[in-house]
Amino acid sequence: MSPGIRVGTRGSALALTQTTTVAERVGELAGRGYELVRIRTEGDVLKGPLSQMGGTGVFVVALREALLDGRCDLAVHSLKDLPTTPAPGLRVAAVPERADTRDALCARDGLTLATLPDGARVGTGSPRRAAQLRAARPGLEVVDIRGNVDTRLGRVAGAVDGGVGDLDAVVLAAAGLHRLGRDAAITEYIDPAVMLPAPGQGALAVEFRTGDEENGLGAALAAYDHAETRAAVTAERAVLLRLEAGCSAPIGALGLVQGGTLTLEAVVASLDGRQLLRRSRSAANEGPEAAARLGVTLAEELLEAGAARIAPLSA
Repeated sequence: MSPGIRVGTRGSALALTQTTTVAERVGELAGRGYELVRIRTEGDVLKGPLSQMGGTGVFVVALREALLDGRCDLAVHSLKDLPTTPAPGLRVAAVPERADTRDALCARDGLTLATLPDGARVGTGSPRRAAQLRAARPGLEVVDIRGNVDTRLGRVAGAVDGGVGDLDAVVLAAAGLHRLGRDAAITEYIDPAVMLPAPGQGALAVEFRTGDEENGLGAALAAYDHAETRAAVTAERAVLLRLEAGCSAPIGALGLVQGGTLTLEAVVASLDGRQLLRRSRSAANEGPEAAARLGVTLAEELLEAGAARIAPLSA
């Protein structure tokens, strides 16, 4: 009997839910059982704003180390947490079909972004969300927050029994709320025309050691990969890479495949939300390499329009 697949994961409820879904499907495709290997990452230990800790990449390093030193066979990440530069010895072997890409408002009393009163306190740990919130509703007070999904929901008045209730609303990824069964907390799905998501939002990445195809997982992971999702997120992440921007930069991007066309839209914002640059471009959907070229082209347009002057970029 083949040994079970050891799948590395963070220990949060959301990470465990996501990883279990991946492990079950890969196990089915490979005809093997699985076990979850919980890895505590730096991002789970450190406190303070993510932008001051090196961005969401702090959730990735320990998982990658566990994969490289053989403590697990696969590692599952939220793709938006994954740095755009590849890790030596590893590759993203599968990107499953993407879930909801949108951001979601979870507010007291059923309020929406339009009906929140001026002065309302809205929590987010994302500079991207904060900048676009300030652009859409300059009268709101945006509060930097950390914590898992339920901790953040507990900050909203009346959202969770026994919660702190010191905020009027929080903004979270719709995909995470769906995966945890917290749909009832959503009072509005924020239109991407108002708030573009993070590159890779709603998608998962299954990382694998380069050269390990002979362990019987290569074919299963190839079958699990979703070509349209792979193309969309490749384009989005190419924008980030060309802008030399970290995961915590105020940048949103969304790729959509319709028929044989890939359409990519991106926004670069100033931290205070007073300046936003949005551009979009389409090309034939001809695989990941073409998608990456589209992302680079769009990033070049943003740079020519002054992106580096309004946002903290290294480009």
